[in-house]
Amino acid sequence: MTTAYIVDAVRTAGGRRGGRLAGIHPVDLAARSLNAIVERSGIDPATVEDVIMGCVSQAGEQSMQVGRNAVLASMLPESTPAVTIDRQCGSSQQAIQFAAQAVMSGTQDVVIASGIESMSRVPMGSTATLHMKEGMGHYKSPGLEQKYPGIMWSQFKGAEMIAEKYGFSKDDLDRFALHSHEKAIAATRSGAFDAEIVPVEIETPDGTETHRIDEGIRFDATLESIAAVKKLSEDGRLTAASSSQICDGSSAALIVSERVLKEQGLTPMARIHNITVTAGDPVIMLEEPLFATDRALERAGMKIEDIGLYEVNEAFAPVPLAWLKHVGADPERLNIHGGAIALGHPLGASGTKLMATLLHALKANGKKYGLQTMCEGGGVANVTIVESL
Repeated sequence: MTTAYIVDAVRTAGGRRGGRLAGIHPVDLAARSLNAIVERSGIDPATVEDVIMGCVSQAGEQSMQVGRNAVLASMLPESTPAVTIDRQCGSSQQAIQFAAQAVMSGTQDVVIASGIESMSRVPMGSTATLHMKEGMGHYKSPGLEQKYPGIMWSQFKGAEMIAEKYGFSKDDLDRFALHSHEKAIAATRSGAFDAEIVPVEIETPDGTETHRIDEGIRFDATLESIAAVKKLSEDGRLTAASSSQICDGSSAALIVSERVLKEQGLTPMARIHNITVTAGDPVIMLEEPLFATDRALERAGMKIEDIGLYEVNEAFAPVPLAWLKHVGADPERLNIHGGAIALGHPLGASGTKLMATLLHALKANGKKYGLQTMCEGGGVANVTIVESL
């Protein structure tokens, strides 16, 4: 089987809802990352055989095949195909895995995996709620209602269920949230993100500026300020401060075969070691990364001790905390530059965003193996294990 290599991975710095990236159409924001991955890698644009773009809210400005529209708005030739996929929060992580599968199967040699989400311009959930308000039906069918009577899927409730199941208090969640900000602050100040971030020119009231710092980081965060945030439910433990931030952003990764590495003189950052996706309970929903990781490690013939760094998406603080507890992982290797609580979670863009952070962190810290996983709506989870080169 052909080996799939990642040549490079990039991301924009996150923009807060209504913030510094809100003025950019998502098609153009996605094109920024596509252009950056082509320019930085040195790949011949004409050799890119497909672009797989993750996007969750495929409506409005992100409708009508946003992946293809982003290609047409980019420097890639119009002969470059594209497809847009939705595996909820894991959409662009799945894009990486589909790209790897294409290369590993020998059916394609050069594929860009990517993601886009402008949560300012296309609000989360609007693909369902706008239709409901217009009387155009509900995503829960009679067949689903028969199997899951009276249940309305809720990631918030799932996160609360995980906190209760694994015994995490509100104080535990608040401390984890603070630590996410502290790590993100340290990474920003040390320049740890510089190699992965695509600078984006934006228009502000003071003129043109370059956006290159994640806007969601609370540089003044304290445990007291985080603890003071109102709980999302009266009898719950979660707050907005211990949840991922709504975020605008795009990201991309270039996956190629060994033949193309040699032909075009490319230097890979990593090779894909294992790709896994599993599904489980759709009600608690966000717990699946725990079991997906078990399966990925088993299939790879590895133990968690073999993994140098992990990126576990901080959709809500209980998820990575439960993952650590279940897997028996070293918390010092987890999200070492902070996670979505501080940096934001641009839904469909988060998969390739996390991969960019993981690959550059592995390289900077001299670690060999990295593992990435994230919880996804419907009780699904992807796991990708990479070997840094």
